[in-house]
Amino acid sequence: MSDTSEQGAPLHWKGYTLSAFQSRAVAAIRAGKNVLVGAPTGAGKTLVAEYAIEEAVARKRRCIYTSPIKALSNQKFRDFKAQGIDVGLLTGDVTLHPRAQVLIMTTEILRNAIFENPRELEDVEFAVFDEVHYLDDLLRGSVWEESLIFAPATMRFICLSATVPNIFELGKWLAEIRPHPIEVVESKVRPVPLHHRIWSLSGEVGEADDVDRLRRNAQAASGGGRKPRRGARGGREERRGGPRPRFEDPALATERLLDLVQDKGELPVLVFAFSRKDCERLARRNARRDLLTPAERNQMLALQKELLASFQLDERELQGELLTMGRRGIGFHHAGVLPIHKELVERMFTSGLLKMLFTTETFALGINMPARTVVFHSLSKFDGIEMNWLRCREYLQMAGRAGRQGIDDEGLVYSVLDAKALEEAPVERILTGGPEAVMSRFQLSYSSLLHLVPSLGLERVHEAWEKSFNRFQHRSGSPSAQEKNRRRQSAVVDAHLRVLEELGYLENGEQLTARGKIARVINGFELQATELLFQGTLETLGAEALAVVFVALIHEERRRGGGPWLAQSMYGSLRKQVGDVIGRVVRIETRHGVPQTLKEPDFGLTPAVIAWCGGAGIDELAERTEASPGDVCRTLRMAIQLMREVRRAIDPDWDVFERLGAAIELVNRDEVDARRQLELG
Repeated sequence: MSDTSEQGAPLHWKGYTLSAFQSRAVAAIRAGKNVLVGAPTGAGKTLVAEYAIEEAVARKRRCIYTSPIKALSNQKFRDFKAQGIDVGLLTGDVTLHPRAQVLIMTTEILRNAIFENPRELEDVEFAVFDEVHYLDDLLRGSVWEESLIFAPATMRFICLSATVPNIFELGKWLAEIRPHPIEVVESKVRPVPLHHRIWSLSGEVGEADDVDRLRRNAQAASGGGRKPRRGARGGREERRGGPRPRFEDPALATERLLDLVQDKGELPVLVFAFSRKDCERLARRNARRDLLTPAERNQMLALQKELLASFQLDERELQGELLTMGRRGIGFHHAGVLPIHKELVERMFTSGLLKMLFTTETFALGINMPARTVVFHSLSKFDGIEMNWLRCREYLQMAGRAGRQGIDDEGLVYSVLDAKALEEAPVERILTGGPEAVMSRFQLSYSSLLHLVPSLGLERVHEAWEKSFNRFQHRSGSPSAQEKNRRRQSAVVDAHLRVLEELGYLENGEQLTARGKIARVINGFELQATELLFQGTLETLGAEALAVVFVALIHEERRRGGGPWLAQSMYGSLRKQVGDVIGRVVRIETRHGVPQTLKEPDFGLTPAVIAWCGGAGIDELAERTEASPGDVCRTLRMAIQLMREVRRAIDPDWDVFERLGAAIELVNRDEVDARRQLELG
């Protein structure tokens, strides 16, 4: 039998029988094209990227693999390393083997490399953009576009996406801005089909197209709507099968649904809850379950001991809540959990021994950890401003974790809805509607402008927007609508340029000053860090004080009403000085009409930072802050990353260069040391 189709597309690779979309994508790679693949979660998109990587490695060329989250980057690093591939990792937290043939990195790091050292990318054959639909992320999406627009012409792209309705529009844009031809490959077929169900607080299970009946029954159960009709003997007629239970508490409703899932043998199950408190509360309410057989419990205990040994953790962790739950087959996972504890939960889940995991949506993004069943505790979440219903694409990303290929015939998805949600939620849209289109979020950062102005000049810097997906998407509008959008985009760029000129980052219109040269190589906090450097604020600070300042640049209080009161003795004068420096920049931005001004410093973690620098353990920080250990750890890691960027940007002769090194060393220990965690695991 031939190993290729009549069109010459491969049918098999490394023991896998390729699906139709995989075969088409691989054929396009062989033909020297860029490839854009849109397929459901769990359909096998990653195989296309792995084929491209293997082909490039065989020809002694290099590859870059980008992902939107560090957890996925770390997972891909381990996967490729286990395959014997020469692989490195660049995530800001960790730098390992930066000249490897295959480099896994965040998209921000790739964008910076494109601007700063494009010659070092000349031998890169492919850049894989995993979850490329992330370019419509409000905060980070522009980085995806900039990378696609400005990458060296020799670089080919393998772009992977969940199914989106405008994938061919995205492909046409890529065909315009990239020199290689592009093949758009779309598949809407899931290897394991999904079955969507609704669980109401009246204890009913309904199908996705059964919403109206469930609404009527929920109204009747709560005393609203039409009264039950009387039976032949004058009594009120009960529903078939007798009265159904009612659960006023959604957590109880979810608990009873999980009873059903457990009784029907539909484990393992991922339960998505959209607040950390709900996540932990549900896990604790269900911790009474014992989901493991005696043999599995022994296997789990052995795995836990092995993990503790690998990560050099104290065996007393065995008595902690997370591992105790784990020995009953239950766990929880969210951004507030320490990174090392999230790692333990992920390892327990991939072993197949964790049967019921309560988690937030971050678990659904990219990480290959499917289950038999997915349960939504709610279909609404806080979007940063208000409670809102899920987008269809968000729902599908999470629902797509249901159904394990080669194990399950179908994946089961349950949504828990109370009477109010049944009445108000756009259930049909979320469960059965099409995913939303990818929309451009293009907006050049200060750092990007400082790279582009010297090479293009002020007059041509607007050409960057001319190549953007934003410009492409607005072509279909009327001439007046297009012109209005062009003026709006141009005004934003001009406002940023005026700020840079007033602050002294540009001179003679197009030349970078010393300030500008430093700011352009700092990502995300370029103006804050550069102003503090040049105003002399950091000049005489010790390591602890530097840590306090850089954490304040990163930290953002989650609780409403501001952070805690801080004594003047906790660097009160320094806090005021830093606030004044950055406040001045914000006022200049406001005057020039910048729509989204800089993040101002938040010193709410100062007591915790001082304690950590003084040698306190991560558990002891709970006395100094209400922030979760995971949030503290992540913020400290990001502060280290920013200090490293600033240190690389300045001259080693500057006094602050050595003290930044000392501050990094002071903070980067124990649970905060991301590289150590990766190397141990």
